[in-house]
Amino acid sequence: MHSTNALYGLSSPLTEYTVCSSSSRIYTVSELQPQAQCITIKNDRIVYLGKHDDVVSSTVNVPLLNWKIPFRWPSVSFVDPTDIIVPGLADAHAHVLENGWMMQLPLGGSRSVEEIVERVKSYIHDHPDVLHDQDRWIEGMGWDQTRWQNEEFPKAADLDQAPLLKGRPIVLSRVDGHARWVSPRVLEIMGTLPEDSEIVGGQIIRDSQGHPTGVFVDNAMILIPISPWTHNQMEEYFSATANLALQYGLTSIHDAQTKIPMVEFFQKKADEGAIPLRLYLMGSVALHGNNSDSDAAETAAYIDSDWKHGIPRFVNYGKQGRLTLRSVKLFADGALGSWGAAMLAPYSDNPDLQGTLLQAPEVLRAAVRRFWEDDMQVNVHCIGDKANRITLDIFEELIREQDINVSSWRPRIEHAQIINRHDLDRFGKLGVTASVQPTHATSDMWYAESRLGPDRMEGAYAYATLLWVSGDKMLPLGSDFPVEGVNPLLGFYAAVKRLAVDGSSPHGPSGWFPNERLTRREALKGMTLDPAYASFQEQDIGSLKIGKKADFVVFDRDFVDCGYEEEASCNGSEILEAKVKTVVIDGRVVRGELPQPKDNVTFWGIISKLGTYVRATGLL
Repeated sequence: MHSTNALYGLSSPLTEYTVCSSSSRIYTVSELQPQAQCITIKNDRIVYLGKHDDVVSSTVNVPLLNWKIPFRWPSVSFVDPTDIIVPGLADAHAHVLENGWMMQLPLGGSRSVEEIVERVKSYIHDHPDVLHDQDRWIEGMGWDQTRWQNEEFPKAADLDQAPLLKGRPIVLSRVDGHARWVSPRVLEIMGTLPEDSEIVGGQIIRDSQGHPTGVFVDNAMILIPISPWTHNQMEEYFSATANLALQYGLTSIHDAQTKIPMVEFFQKKADEGAIPLRLYLMGSVALHGNNSDSDAAETAAYIDSDWKHGIPRFVNYGKQGRLTLRSVKLFADGALGSWGAAMLAPYSDNPDLQGTLLQAPEVLRAAVRRFWEDDMQVNVHCIGDKANRITLDIFEELIREQDINVSSWRPRIEHAQIINRHDLDRFGKLGVTASVQPTHATSDMWYAESRLGPDRMEGAYAYATLLWVSGDKMLPLGSDFPVEGVNPLLGFYAAVKRLAVDGSSPHGPSGWFPNERLTRREALKGMTLDPAYASFQEQDIGSLKIGKKADFVVFDRDFVDCGYEEEASCNGSEILEAKVKTVVIDGRVVRGELPQPKDNVTFWGIISKLGTYVRATGLL
């Protein structure tokens, strides 16, 4: 195997080449031509899709003799017969820098408080600068109390039990990023805390005497005095995530909460031509307020001042044209795992709680309207059925009032996780895109039914239904990493199998609510063309089609067609075992290598072929 430049002996990037699959396993995600045998790339675009015989049979003109001699141009390489080629994969909802940050001290999969304490101790021992600095803040992410035996929130005192941890400022984020667990030292630094009534859209977990236990949920997390990331830290986090993303075949990521310093960082990287994959940014907007008209007015003023001056709108920005910001991310509620998802009725496993709206509907409505006026796509985080209904109501009111062409605005609901069954078809009727994360279903399935009850499960994690009711048949899929893993095939597996990676589910090996499974073709489209549509890029990326950008991935086995008509006949191991061999963006190999062509274009090679043709035809 060789890199592209070495492959063709060129010092400058290759301008034209062809890659073929003898088994026709180039999956285009195009209805008109679902599969192809060969794909030809010229510069950064696809110029041909079709059969091998057509693409490699050309002619050499010999004007003096009026000959047109058939000639097979040798710049054609073949992937292995068992390999597949698919469009570059996209993650429609992720957190790029946060993932790199989490990789410093990952806590995912921990089965107890004691295991987390051991991981923090190991981190301290592995970092001498932290070990010898008692005042150095320690941050990590990934704990999930639903995986612990007692399923209760941890306490600050738990982080003071080990002598090595005692007295250190420690902040550990829950797996979903919607709660933070702090050490006693952090509580001491924070001093007097506000009353719960003073915190809009958040909660400080307290004991029976009203004392903080050490867990802060949603908007209460802003009380924790964490230092902002430096440029060097963001550089480290971005590099770590980008390398991991390319390793798994991601060529495009929708960054779902890009704060102003992050936008500035990405713009600088784009100016340097140092964005190795496509980034679609959702500008982060934090809204707070109660039901008063003054809060709605303050929201509009905030957007007009801080937001507009801090974050510009740009498309295909930078030397490579890979950076876009034309959308914003708003939050309607919290997360299911921390009982923060806003529900229409109390939680089945905790009747005293009904979730949290992070701001009043009036404030959210004012923000949605103002950003629509500014020609910004609006993407709203909604987990609970109440949050989804309120957001659908806001979208519907604005769409009807302003007679909006929804296909040009493309509002999104991020997660669309628990939806009242009466609201499901509203997505299609309104033209609102549901952006979902299949691995959330398989992560939550062990506790979701007890938390929600059977009635609400009818509209929970309802991916097949959401695709069916979608007017444009679009269902962009993502991971929400670092909440889930970066590997998109984990989401592919969850979408088509509705099983944990070990093949289990609360409902057995047939999957958790298997009627909501996607087909493999639907899942592939959900990771390619649908995210492209959801980011206004379907004319350029998302499928393999003549004229589109040459973004594609070579995998070492076929996980799109398992060989059986019924998914139940496929065990899914080929999905989880598939490995990336090559990643191409803008026609250039950015990871791995393409196979070497069978021949080399040389003067004597052409003369030899001419001689062979002349002797065979008796022309001379």
